[in-house]
Amino acid sequence: MEVKRLKFCVDNEWRESKTKKYMPVMNPSTGQLIAEAPCCTQDEVDAAVDAASAAFPAWRDTPLPIRIQLMFRFKQLLDQNLDKLTELLATENGKCLGEARGDVLKAIEVVECACSSHYLMQGDTCMNVANGYDTVSYREPLGVFAAIAPYNFPAMIPMGWMIPFCITTGNTVVLKAASMVPQTASRMLELLIEAGLPKGVVNIVTCSRVEADTLLKHPVIKGVTFVGSTSVGMHIYQTAAAHGKRVQALTEAKNHALVMEDCVLERSVAGIINSTYGCAGQRCMALPVICVQESIADEFVAMLVEKAKQLKVGPAYLPDSQLGPLVSAGQKEFVERSIQRGVDEGADLVLDGRGVAVEGAEGGFYVGPTIFDNVKPGMWIGDEEIFGPVTCIKRVKDFEEGLAIMNANRFANGSCIYTTSGRLSREFARRTDGGMVGINVGIPVPYSIFPFSGHKQSFFGDLHALGKDGVAFFTETKSVTSVWFSEEDAKKSVSTWDGTLTRN
Repeated sequence: MEVKRLKFCVDNEWRESKTKKYMPVMNPSTGQLIAEAPCCTQDEVDAAVDAASAAFPAWRDTPLPIRIQLMFRFKQLLDQNLDKLTELLATENGKCLGEARGDVLKAIEVVECACSSHYLMQGDTCMNVANGYDTVSYREPLGVFAAIAPYNFPAMIPMGWMIPFCITTGNTVVLKAASMVPQTASRMLELLIEAGLPKGVVNIVTCSRVEADTLLKHPVIKGVTFVGSTSVGMHIYQTAAAHGKRVQALTEAKNHALVMEDCVLERSVAGIINSTYGCAGQRCMALPVICVQESIADEFVAMLVEKAKQLKVGPAYLPDSQLGPLVSAGQKEFVERSIQRGVDEGADLVLDGRGVAVEGAEGGFYVGPTIFDNVKPGMWIGDEEIFGPVTCIKRVKDFEEGLAIMNANRFANGSCIYTTSGRLSREFARRTDGGMVGINVGIPVPYSIFPFSGHKQSFFGDLHALGKDGVAFFTETKSVTSVWFSEEDAKKSVSTWDGTLTRN
């Protein structure tokens, strides 16, 4: 099989890198090398920043409706290429076809929301704030942003969460695509260029952490948007903020569900199966920890194990696969080590997904559904992100104990409760630390007009991705106060506060 050497993009030109180092792009379903991504040189990363900087003045001054029209054309091209993008994403990431399609559709959803960003770009006005004085506020773009994307959502995050609002609000961007899965974002950029993207507005590089680090300190970069691990997110937040940049760092999670004895049990289990094992557990809104009320715990665990065993583990390219591979051999090894760590800690391994064999795809990076029961507070497997198809059951006496265990975790991306009680649902929504809350919803990712609002060590920054927060992150407010006076007024004395103070 031919291994393709990928290029990077600056000024709408796809360029061969001068690097001597290339990074592997694998097909996780088969374990085969399918492409190589360049570890771009420092000069090449700097060239991307220079191109974005040069493009900014003209793009900033481009009328907002014209920028929005670009998004409309981009959305049409994405719709037309949905099937091919789905196949490409599944091939390099390992998501099953339905999950891969959803990844692309979520990116399209944000593009659609960006088409209405003129409403979110509107400022405020107030006439006669003082006698004859009026104040108007505007939202203006900042300049060049750096976007650092993870591997787990090759379409939704770089070309959904990061790019549409950034450029529609008038900024330009350098995207560091994830080196393991760069082809999806690159293909989507090709479509954006086809839609009429001006040169330099969006530039894509793949590089090592060394070159990426320079983006955090580069004097031209005004802000950094990042999705990835907590340790890297903290580094990005501290470094970029220390250099006067805006930062939006979405990081790890260990989302918990609270299953009450009054829940609709079979439907709750079905929702948890989908939430836990979808995308092979490689999403920050996965549901790896279930706090179950003791009175129904035995029945719940038995049903969960039964349903999990029915999942068909298989290659992403087969339509009937329900649980695809992990993204890399390294991630598979980490997940299997984590399972062994749970065994060593004393949790009860009631379903072991290690050693799963997939006929015809023996080289793929597969781990089957795995379930631990009786996971106690303080056990590593129940507290830290594994990013794989591993479920931890924590048995609790009642609502209060379950909520306390959930809120004790250092992450707070999402949380959910399964119950038929409106009172408990309201109490849970009010008191949970989770930033995105589900009531009988296992993956409470909000529609993109709302922010993706993780809390605690699941987020570092002040303004979240998407929604009003997303537009605010990529813009700054300018307030203009004006007064117009007659010849007679012009002769009057001017106070110290020049009309902006209305009391003596």
